[in-house]
Amino acid sequence: MNSKWIKHKEQVLEMRKQGISMTVIERKFGIARSTLSGWFKFVPLTEEQRTRLMKNKQDGWAKARKNAVESHRAQKVLRLLDAKAKALETLNHIELSAPVLDLAFAMLYLGEGAKHGKTSIANSDPMILRFVINVLQLNYKITPEMIRCELHLRMDQNKDEMKSYWARELNVPAENFTSVAFDKRTTGRATYEHYKGVCVINCGPIAIQRKLIYLYTLFCERITELDIGVGA
Repeated sequence: MNSKWIKHKEQVLEMRKQGISMTVIERKFGIARSTLSGWFKFVPLTEEQRTRLMKNKQDGWAKARKNAVESHRAQKVLRLLDAKAKALETLNHIELSAPVLDLAFAMLYLGEGAKHGKTSIANSDPMILRFVINVLQLNYKITPEMIRCELHLRMDQNKDEMKSYWARELNVPAENFTSVAFDKRTTGRATYEHYKGVCVINCGPIAIQRKLIYLYTLFCERITELDIGVGA
């Protein structure tokens, strides 16, 4: 039985002899690749044609990879926008108040704060520490001038530059940076440009720490004691 594409065979073979790729022919006529492979089995191609077809295939793969990457990035952007929209929706339902700020501060302190000796919290992200300083001002009347800071740096970082950076980012006087410690384990290893070390802010009397610890402990206990039924 003749193939339904047999009427195109002569034209297709001529195109192949001219070095046209199977993909182009397949798209033009809608002929199954398995059929084309059989027809082309004994069609001779020059070395130049083979080289050109191979280059076209490689270019096609490169383009496909690029398109896949761009598609992945576009999908990621959409996912991030969706996540941001949901976060804003949640935030819009929260009325900012002194208790809410205290609770947020306490939960942050649970992960990043000192649990013994003094009220202090460390982070490498200036935004996190700016949040802490703002809450201290709003809820505890602790001003930036009352805060003392310590820096923990890698061996190749310049302490004066890092002091200036953190003082500027946190709006804390440079003279309030009381000590700088270097991690000797990093000797001989270059530091990424974006990394500015870890800043520790000592942020008030021990009474603040005690309150924060009780607050996050009692809050976590309250949540864990909720009666959450299966399928609720």
